[in-house]
Amino acid sequence: MPRFDFAIIGGGIVGLATAWQLTQLKPGLKLAVLEKEPRLAFHQTGRNSGVIHSGIYYKPGSLRARNCRAGKAALEAFCDAYGVAWQRTGKVIVATHEHQLPQLQTIFERGKQNGVDCTVIGIDRLQELEPHCAGIGAIHVPESGIVDYPGMCQKLGSLLLAANAEIHLNCCVNAIDQRTDFVRLQTSAGDIEATIVINCGGLHSDRIARQSGQKMRERIIPFRGEYFELNPEAHHLCRTLIYPVPDPRFPFLGVHFTRMIHGGVECGPNAVFALAREGYNWRTINLRDVFESLTYPGFMKLVARNWKTGLGEIWRSISKAAFVTALQQLVPEIRAEHLESAPAGVRAQALGLDGKLLDDFVILRHERVINVCNAPSPAATAALNIGHHIAELALA
Repeated sequence: MPRFDFAIIGGGIVGLATAWQLTQLKPGLKLAVLEKEPRLAFHQTGRNSGVIHSGIYYKPGSLRARNCRAGKAALEAFCDAYGVAWQRTGKVIVATHEHQLPQLQTIFERGKQNGVDCTVIGIDRLQELEPHCAGIGAIHVPESGIVDYPGMCQKLGSLLLAANAEIHLNCCVNAIDQRTDFVRLQTSAGDIEATIVINCGGLHSDRIARQSGQKMRERIIPFRGEYFELNPEAHHLCRTLIYPVPDPRFPFLGVHFTRMIHGGVECGPNAVFALAREGYNWRTINLRDVFESLTYPGFMKLVARNWKTGLGEIWRSISKAAFVTALQQLVPEIRAEHLESAPAGVRAQALGLDGKLLDDFVILRHERVINVCNAPSPAATAALNIGHHIAELALA
């Protein structure tokens, strides 16, 4: 039976970054990455908007704030060193109504406390940066950017193979058996053993954690984010990244415009409850996933508090006109004919029994298994720093 020092479950950016950091901290380890899909970065990493976040939104001192700042610097250095495409584009966070101005000021103050290069700007400066954007005030964040996250994962994978690590695709972990000196994993490709297992399973991380014996009251609730892409004649309407002032009650940033690293402009996402953990459209339904969500007390509390907002998100999902109206708050010239459908993503969002969405990273350890149970945005930006932290925990 194959035996490894470390087995990492999940071939997304957090799992790959963790594996690579292990090889950097302790060369010569026998290490395997287990990915249930036929390629790396198949789910969240390969379906996000490719933004390098600055850390402006996050509560000062939180894991998200600290990891984002350090992770951003590490990501940019990694991309420069290994030829991964990235670009510093800058970003504007735009208030379109008077009631958003206090929240805009709060975001600016958080940014300053987190060490972000940001400036409050007026309408004239906003028009210079984004001539087609409407707003009554904004924050300019010149250090924000975009990157090729799938390309970064491919590079991490090649570096792991060069370090004699193994990457097992089409390898789904079905059971975890913790023993005194090792962990036995039952996988679809056969059993393996590892001294330490690291769960970076994303959309299925809570299930994997419970398989390991981790006591978890929280549960992953899948939220789908749906996107459109601007057709070429509308590309001029967005020069950089245009974001609204987010609703502080939710960890989602609202529909926004994003220049993409390989060309084009993406707009979205909304945030709707997905009918499957891998439900990238309304037609994909997993009865087990739906049943688990609907019978979870925390989800019902979330629905009870936010049903009106949720209905609005669903309406934007089924009505292109409603989606266009939301986009026009930021860029009034947008028309339905400018929009082409783009691939959706599903966010692995941990939800507590109290009905509150966990807004920080959650990393738990149960004996020989380390479980990454919540890795919300900016996990991709912060992946190298998160991976370094997990690697140190694993080697301790």
